[in-house]
Amino acid sequence: MTPQIHRISIALLVLFGALFVNLNVLALISGDDLANHPANRRVIVREYAIERGPLVVGEEAVALSTPTEGEFRYRREYPQGPLYAHLTGYYSLVLQRSGLERALNEELTGRPTEVIAQNLGELLGRSQRAGNAVELTIDARVQQAAHDALDGRTGAVVAIEPSTGAVLASYANPTFDPDPLSSHDPRTINEAWARLQDDPDRPLLDRATSETYPPGSVFKILVTAAALEAGMDPDSMFADEAVYDVPQTTADIRNFGGGVCADGNEISLADAFRVSCNTVYAELGVQLGDEALRAQAERFGFNHQPPYELSVATSVFPGDLDTPSLAQSAIGQRDVRATAMHFALIAAAVANGGELTEAHVVDQVRDPDGQPIARAQPGRWRDPPGSGTAVSPRTAAQLRQMMLDTVRSGTGTAAAIDGVEVGGKTGTAQDGETPTAWFVGFAGDDVAVAVVVPDAGAGATGGGVAAPIARAVLRAGVEGR
Repeated sequence: MTPQIHRISIALLVLFGALFVNLNVLALISGDDLANHPANRRVIVREYAIERGPLVVGEEAVALSTPTEGEFRYRREYPQGPLYAHLTGYYSLVLQRSGLERALNEELTGRPTEVIAQNLGELLGRSQRAGNAVELTIDARVQQAAHDALDGRTGAVVAIEPSTGAVLASYANPTFDPDPLSSHDPRTINEAWARLQDDPDRPLLDRATSETYPPGSVFKILVTAAALEAGMDPDSMFADEAVYDVPQTTADIRNFGGGVCADGNEISLADAFRVSCNTVYAELGVQLGDEALRAQAERFGFNHQPPYELSVATSVFPGDLDTPSLAQSAIGQRDVRATAMHFALIAAAVANGGELTEAHVVDQVRDPDGQPIARAQPGRWRDPPGSGTAVSPRTAAQLRQMMLDTVRSGTGTAAAIDGVEVGGKTGTAQDGETPTAWFVGFAGDDVAVAVVVPDAGAGATGGGVAAPIARAVLRAGVEGR
């Protein structure tokens, strides 16, 4: 019996030792993680006891907390739901958070690390404070204009203040209503989520920031910049051909409509830009070369993720291009991809003398007493080569003039506004069954815009589909400024 008792004693000691180690691991190492895990019901109840601060556009809350009865003291509501859904995101018992509700959670709950007084007050037993109000840079008139101008089409619009990078509008369609996702009834949340997940139109996808598209001829802005930076000027002449015989392939490049762009003899770079001449730009891309085009694209931020409060997909200019790929990439086809947000920043850089700014949508944060505790600090986008200088002021001025001429008498006339200096570039990317239509431009120094309409319809063009949308948004932006 003695050996058996000895073995049992050893086994019990081992078990008690393991239990002791496990309890210490839980208490000392994993305690904070477990206590603050989003699935911990006590965490959820504690968080829903806070009057979460509003997200504010102008003087109107587009996300706010309202008192309720029951275990969860506040419910999140979105008075204009779908209009701002991709910006606000949702705040949900089941799904947790998305959009600005996630990115700004500490500010909205009143617990950013810099607000020491608030945290100290809670530690000393003061009653629960409300969260902080976050005021957005969005201009309600511009956001509404984007919604109205898209008129139910699938697509996206981004408008930016050129000098600061403040986002005036960011709207994508299809969109969704965040209100059912913020219900206190898990069944309601799950049913709404299932419908959104099953929807083939993918309404949860923010096409303004999270989807990249072939830019088509709006990429000619960057090719033109590379040419001007290399020493060419708007009067540089090129052969005016209906077909560019691409070296190393039988897949030649033709102009829209199949003809020449001018008289069939010669055409200037400025006129080739104004009428969006594919044959000139395919030849120009090959002439400039792979390294020069990529370097210029990267100075405009390609192959770098744009800084922004929300995640933005990276626009791509591919590497190691052979000659046929280079010719196609120079007209914004092949594997070149970009977001609407990024091209709004590019248009802003042209309007801003060549300076590439960081986009931001938070203007300032105010505490529950209305006192400002944080404010936006506009600055250059310093990640790409060039430290925020995409092109020289001289090149920016030349590009600006070429974009103005495009709206006055080129492919972008549908974006013109009486009495306003509007510049832009159209794009029609042949990708899929129907084209992707683009317009990228600016109105004076007040607002820059990018519009993308994928699957725009048979025969659609950027000038016919995207430019009128941009016109409505630019008009609202100018009036708002």
